[in-house]
Amino acid sequence: MIGTEIYFVNLPGTDDCIIMKPYKYEIFTKSIEEQIRNGLLQPGDRLPSVREIKERYQLSTSSVQSGFEYLMITGLAESRLRSGYFVPQRKEENIPEARTMLPVVVRDEVFMKNMLLTSRRTSEPASFNTTMPGDLLVPQKLILRTMQEVIRKKGAALLRYYPSDGSGALRKQISKQMRMHGCLLNPDEIIITDGALQALTIALRSVTKAGDVVAVDSPCVFSVLEVIANLGLKVIEIPVHYRTGFDTDYFRKACSEHNIKALAVTPNFHNPTGILMKDETKKEIVNIAETHEVCIIENDMYSDLYFEGKRPSCIKSFDTSGIVMMYSSFSKTLAPGIRLGWLYAGNFYSKSERARFILGRSVSPVYQELILSLLENNSYERHLRSFRKKLNHQAVVVLDCLRKFFPEEAYFHRPQGGYNIWGQLPEKTDMKKFYHYCENNSIMFTPGNTFSPTNRYSHHFRVVFAERITPENLFLLENAGKKVKEFFTHK
Repeated sequence: MIGTEIYFVNLPGTDDCIIMKPYKYEIFTKSIEEQIRNGLLQPGDRLPSVREIKERYQLSTSSVQSGFEYLMITGLAESRLRSGYFVPQRKEENIPEARTMLPVVVRDEVFMKNMLLTSRRTSEPASFNTTMPGDLLVPQKLILRTMQEVIRKKGAALLRYYPSDGSGALRKQISKQMRMHGCLLNPDEIIITDGALQALTIALRSVTKAGDVVAVDSPCVFSVLEVIANLGLKVIEIPVHYRTGFDTDYFRKACSEHNIKALAVTPNFHNPTGILMKDETKKEIVNIAETHEVCIIENDMYSDLYFEGKRPSCIKSFDTSGIVMMYSSFSKTLAPGIRLGWLYAGNFYSKSERARFILGRSVSPVYQELILSLLENNSYERHLRSFRKKLNHQAVVVLDCLRKFFPEEAYFHRPQGGYNIWGQLPEKTDMKKFYHYCENNSIMFTPGNTFSPTNRYSHHFRVVFAERITPENLFLLENAGKKVKEFFTHK
């Protein structure tokens, strides 16, 4: 199995604990992937033989075969008996796209009963439910060494208050990072926050009051729904689409019929579905929001975790009228214990600054100086390259296992970045029996019903691949898939 060679390895014992030795086969698989992307290799074209690859790149037979296994898992190669490897014919995935009919306005629902299902890290052998980097992915030595350097350099200054909107140098660095990706943010309109949820809370407080209506992408992560509920707001769910990323027709209709004050949306590697929204859809969302004077609050937490190509564009990049606020955090890309996020408030800066102040005087100076140092010396970008590579490999292995061992009627969406795979089991599956089996066998998924106040997603569940993938938890995942067929009901 390809996972044995590729995925179950410890990080090399380097100073930073993030530098990963390239897999030997990548020397030819990357070349083939690029040729396919650029159209130099077309569906049906024969790929070089094992012998040709061995001679050209001086690789062992096992390394070449592992490389071809990887290409087959990712859908870029197929094996034909006694003929070799070929670029497969492109097949349209059977993506379920039935239009979702959701209640128009749902009153403020509280989801505390779902908290443990969505955020608790456990010692279970197969924990696929926590969207934070596991210990294998956290650059522990880099973070701790940099923190020690910061403490030596800044000394007692770290014990004082920092400005309520955050370090000016850090805000400039965040602005510089975003400018590199085509998103222009005025550093004077950025506010440093205690994580992403505080940034979202500030944004919502600056444009809404209790009783107002807020639109969210659906399915929607529990923590966002919880913030909205605690602010006394009403919520409208706008369906996410597998192909485009968002149902803009539904959003337009909702805006015409209701006085929507804000849209909270995650366009890039959406949680829980992992979907990447198309640029055309992002532009259309901005046009609709401008027409109906709706503030867009964009969650950009997962955009750095793309698996191929370049960082996807932000909705903010298409905003010409200043209706988009944007927030992010470093807890998803560095370590969950680093509670530092930021909000680009733009036109809403004055109200956001006041909302920020009442939530606390300032963010931890140590964290601010830590992130500033990592950004200034490019350590953050170097870490991300290794981090994305590991996440991509884990996604490939987990998705292959899900598709191989769960029923053919099940659907698992292939993520292009982020942490999540969104699964849908056949309607005839008895989900209570499925979750009961998973609980008894120490397999942790997040049930789909935690992502909506309705039961629309009762046959869905989220699989997170941010923890270390081992042969043991893959075996448990395989057994769960095989077991599902026993839980079919005949209504």
